[in-house]
Order: sequence, then C-alpha cells, then structure tokens
Amino acid sequence: MTTSGASDSSGRGRYRIFVRDLVVPWSIGIHDHEHIKAQRVQVNIDLAVREPDDFDADRYLNVICYADIVEQIRHLADKGHLNLVETLAHRVADLCLEDPRAESVVVRAEKLDAVTGAAGVGVEIRRDQRTDR
Repeated sequence: MTTSGASDSSGRGRYRIFVRDLVVPWSIGIHDHEHIKAQRVQVNIDLAVREPDDFDADRYLNVICYADIVEQIRHLADKGHLNLVETLAHRVADLCLEDPRAESVVVRAEKLDAVTGAAGVGVEIRRDQRTDR
C-alpha cells in the first residue's frame, strides 16, 4: 500500500488497496466454444480508499479487506456466464465501490487464453465513487 499526497478537509489522506494478477476460471465470451468451458481471466484492482480516522488502532474493521474483495470476485464468477469482459470489469468495479470509504477503482480484466500469441486481451476501466454511482 502506498499513501498518496492527497487529503480531504478532515485531514485524512488516501491509500491504495490492490489485488494483482488474480486468475479466476470464468465462463465468458460470445463464441459457442466459450459457453462450453470456463477460461482463465486475470483481474487486477487498484482501489483508492480514504484513510481511517486512526490507522494506529491496528483494527481490522477500520479497513477494507482485500481478501473479502477476492472472495466476492470469485463469487461473481460462480454466478454464471457473461458475454463481455467489459461487463465483468464493471461488476468488479461496482463491488469495490460498495464500501463508502472507497473513492475510486481501476479494474483490469484480461482473458488469458482468448487470442493465440497474446498474453492476454481485455479492458481497463476507472470508476469514481462520487461521479459514477
């Protein structure tokens, strides 16, 4: 986690929670063969969060838990087929912004096996709590 230089009127700053290179089997795609078998999707998240009033309290409930985010992403994958990786990215962004402490999120979603010769293809989106919800 890194602390940015920005702060709000309460004197609190921001920090980032991230999930890197999470690979999840997902039923996704518009082609017939993509409906038959789940494929590997890699998800990266960079979530900007307001600092809690007292970071020094060392209390789990004061922060957004990255393990909970990962669990929710896996739960999304279990909900059924999606046609578009764009839909996947927006749903992940929505779940990240459910917590009012989250201010913005960047989500990158890549299908790892969709195009021969490419390490991955997909989308990256940025959503802001105040303007996009």
